[in-house]
Amino acid sequence: MKTIFDQNTIEELVLRINTLEANDIAQWGKMNAYQMVKHCVLGEEMFLGKKTYKRLFIGRLFGSMALKGILKDESSIKKNQPTHPEMKITGTGNFENEQKKWVAFLQEYPTFSNINFVHPFFGKMSKEQIGQFVYKHTDHHLSQFGK
Repeated sequence: MKTIFDQNTIEELVLRINTLEANDIAQWGKMNAYQMVKHCVLGEEMFLGKKTYKRLFIGRLFGSMALKGILKDESSIKKNQPTHPEMKITGTGNFENEQKKWVAFLQEYPTFSNINFVHPFFGKMSKEQIGQFVYKHTDHHLSQFGK
């Protein structure tokens, strides 16, 4: 399974991110291109330990089971999955700045050191789980915009 801790995977994702344009239209979901990129930037900040979110009660009940379902095989994350309330983006902003931040954050994964990471929904995640999930999450949103 692909992982964000593989340099070739990072390079593949960066190439795909760099094909995004602010006026790209989503093939599903409610986010526009800026909102998706900003959402992904917030996700990378969280995984890299730059930002934390309170653990959700529903995640304590079902999080580890949901994570196992997502990571069980190479399939993509299902469309229109719920998003942590603080990671739902509304409004507009500077697309290009967020796009550059996203790329820069992905390029930090080779030196990843957030080994005690606890996801607000899934709970404690191993480095292997983080690598696979970050790849799948990034791929999911790039595919959402046909990239």
